[in-house]
Amino acid sequence: MAPKKEPPISEFERKRLENIAANQAILKGISTTADKILPKPAPLKPKRASTPRAKREPVKREPLRPTRQSSRLAGLDADAGAFKRKAEVEAEVEAQTAKAKKMRVNGDLSLGDIKVEGRKWENGLDGLSGLKDLPVRGAQPGVRTFTDENVKETDNKGLKELRLRMSGLKLYEKWPVQDIKIVPQRVYAMGFHPTESKPIVFAGDKEGSMGVFDASQEPVKAENVDDEEAELSDPVISAFKTHSRTISSFYFSPVDANAVYSASYDSSIRKLDLDKGVSTQVFAPADTDDDMPISAIDMPSSDPNMIIFSTLQGSLGRHDLRTKPETAEIWGLTDHKIGGFSLHPLHPHLVATASLDRTLKIWDLRKIEGKGVARAPALLGSHDSRLSVSHASWSSAGHVATSSYDDRIKIYAFPDAGQWSAGAKLTDEQMQPVRQVPHNNQTGRWVTILKPQWQRSPRDGLQKFAIGNMNRFVDVFAADGEQLAQLDGEGITAVPAVAHFHPTMDWVAGGNASGKLCLWM
Repeated sequence: MAPKKEPPISEFERKRLENIAANQAILKGISTTADKILPKPAPLKPKRASTPRAKREPVKREPLRPTRQSSRLAGLDADAGAFKRKAEVEAEVEAQTAKAKKMRVNGDLSLGDIKVEGRKWENGLDGLSGLKDLPVRGAQPGVRTFTDENVKETDNKGLKELRLRMSGLKLYEKWPVQDIKIVPQRVYAMGFHPTESKPIVFAGDKEGSMGVFDASQEPVKAENVDDEEAELSDPVISAFKTHSRTISSFYFSPVDANAVYSASYDSSIRKLDLDKGVSTQVFAPADTDDDMPISAIDMPSSDPNMIIFSTLQGSLGRHDLRTKPETAEIWGLTDHKIGGFSLHPLHPHLVATASLDRTLKIWDLRKIEGKGVARAPALLGSHDSRLSVSHASWSSAGHVATSSYDDRIKIYAFPDAGQWSAGAKLTDEQMQPVRQVPHNNQTGRWVTILKPQWQRSPRDGLQKFAIGNMNRFVDVFAADGEQLAQLDGEGITAVPAVAHFHPTMDWVAGGNASGKLCLWM
């Protein structure tokens, strides 16, 4: 039989075999030129005659410039005079910049000298001096979680009446929300003056400015204009730079209507005298270089000269305003920051703290235990949450409301707190919340942390608190966790995260990241 003829090898297959042979030759260490290893295959088509190209002129290149490099790479001594002086100057500038950011404002401040300039803010506190009459999940803007149907379907007559009344609060109408810019930057703290004659709202922002808005003022139309739709004048808002860093908390004296206390991350507590128009520093660390950011303040109703404060460093302090700052007692309660705390309104020796260590803790100031750095108030009880607890707020009836990043509002009940003996220990069962309300508390970086705030002395005797809602509302809850209202209104384009009740009146204020005020009455 005649031998079979091998099929002709294609050009592609021939080139593939040549490449294999060339690679094998390289692996065997054969020293040869690239042309011998990879002979060029014959062209399939003849090349066209190429036209001669004009000779190019040589490109003129600029001489190379030396690249920047460190003194070490350049072979220079690190201690050489020029480099040493440069490093010292840079370090000094950096240190001065950091110090300027943390430096607090010391001494007395006249409000006329520290007013915030701008179209929306005016100097002075006209009409505020001499006050005497003291009584979960991601945000979905505009999506309500409490509607009129919830009110209508309420079977409990008392609860229904309360829901109707609270849901009937209307957004302030004299000026739109966008025109009431109470502070220049994001609102961090807020509070109502306790006077019942008119709503007076205080706000503090992230850069230490304090704003004051008197909601009783009337709009004024532009002069010589008869048109009913003529543009109204801007609201009169007083704004002052009282602190150098974030204002974290306000407290209004129950015995002096002209005294407003403010605390700040600049480590100071100041007292504003509304009558004299002067802001006085009442506490700051004795060492001016100490950085002790204050997260909240409160004062016992039984002693108007004693102020209690918490810090972002996890400590709790007690200071008598009649003494020097160095005499203040400061106790380290935790290695994590205390975001908020409060005193029991009727039994102010009881302190509730909320911390980044994920706990609510109840302390008793009547009994101080331990020695040295371990010295601290007696711990009565603790409750752990899955994530960080942002704030703990006492009601006058003995409830504690907390907000936490596990998307819960927890309500605890201690109706017999006034009967506890000094240092008494609470059981795990006593420290369990009586109600947990699902609530989106994921504020992120650009929204101020949501914190529940009780109405301190409700005229109707019904305990209730307000808290911001990520869907751009303010929620109102009762002590048993029942929702009473979800406040909204036209023109609210940001989360009114910082929400507060007036101590006695059904007035609610909310502040947002743009420094705007929402007010319901």
